[in-house]
Amino acid sequence: MKKNKPLKVSIVMGSQSDYKTMQLAEKTLKRIGVSFETKIISAHRTPKKMYEFASSAEKKNIGVIIAGAGGSAHLPGMIAALSPLPVLGVPIESKKLKGLDSLLSIAQMPKGIPVGTLAIGEDGAINAALLAASIIANSNPAIKKNLNNLRILQTKSVKKKPK
Repeated sequence: MKKNKPLKVSIVMGSQSDYKTMQLAEKTLKRIGVSFETKIISAHRTPKKMYEFASSAEKKNIGVIIAGAGGSAHLPGMIAALSPLPVLGVPIESKKLKGLDSLLSIAQMPKGIPVGTLAIGEDGAINAALLAASIIANSNPAIKKNLNNLRILQTKSVKKKPK
C-alpha cells in the first residue's frame, strides 16, 4: 500500500505588499514543521491564475489554503468558491480603513461559501498558521506533537507574578 505524502499549506496573497504580514504565517508554519508554499495571486489582476490555482489545489496535495487580502479582499472568498479545501482568510490592514474593509469583505460570505476569517493583520496571519497546522495535525501525528509542544511552551512562558 502506497503511503500518502503529508498535506501542505498554501499561503497566497493578493500583492507583494501583503507579504510583510503573511510572512508571519510562514514563520509560524516553519516553527511547527508544516510544509507550505507561498504565492502571489490576485483575484482582480490575475483571475485566470487564481482560478487555475484554486481548481487544482486539492490535486497538488494542499490541505489548507491561507489567503491574505486587503481592501475589497475578494481572494479568500473566490478561492473558497472554487475549491473544496478549507480556506482561512487573513484581512490585511489597509491604509484608509485600517483593515476593517478587508475584515468585513472576508467575513461576510454568502451561505454555502465558507471562509474561516481571522483577525486583521499580524495576529490573523499567525493564528491562520496555527489553525492550518491544527487542521493538518488531524492526519499527521508529528505535526500534532509539534503543535502541542508549542502550546506547552506558550503556557510556560506566562509569568506567575508581575515584576
